[in-house]
Amino acid sequence: MPQIVLVQPLIPPNTGNIARTCAATGTELHLVGPLGFEISDRYLKRAGLDYWPYVKLHYHESLDAFKLIHQTRGGRWLGFSVGGSCNYVSFQFQDDDWLLFGSETKGLPLEVLTTCDATLYIPMTEPKVRSLNLSVSVSVGLFEARRQLGLAKNM
Repeated sequence: MPQIVLVQPLIPPNTGNIARTCAATGTELHLVGPLGFEISDRYLKRAGLDYWPYVKLHYHESLDAFKLIHQTRGGRWLGFSVGGSCNYVSFQFQDDDWLLFGSETKGLPLEVLTTCDATLYIPMTEPKVRSLNLSVSVSVGLFEARRQLGLAKNM
């Protein structure tokens, strides 16, 4: 099953909402530091409500620490970015994909984007809108991957 990776997220409620989505879908959530908040942040916990026991949460202190985990588990890195090269709907997801998302203000660091197996974008009609909310982007990407892989039927 695809996994969600948040690289240096900054806003606790976004991460909490993403954790709730991951809990509902049984999706592993990887947080790559440094984070813009403490894991114990009350806003993070509040956004995740009482679903935290159902979140398969992994915390990695740095990108290098996360890379070691990825090397042992395998799979493709798919970086979501407004500057991605492939529309996420046109992309063929695989079961062992890692869906990577960057911070709310900067997106994925260049060092991450350049190591991704593919970069994907979510099309937006209004050119003056810079990006979607992080938790919305994660949900859009995750549910498309689940739909393609036939996992949507399990919900």
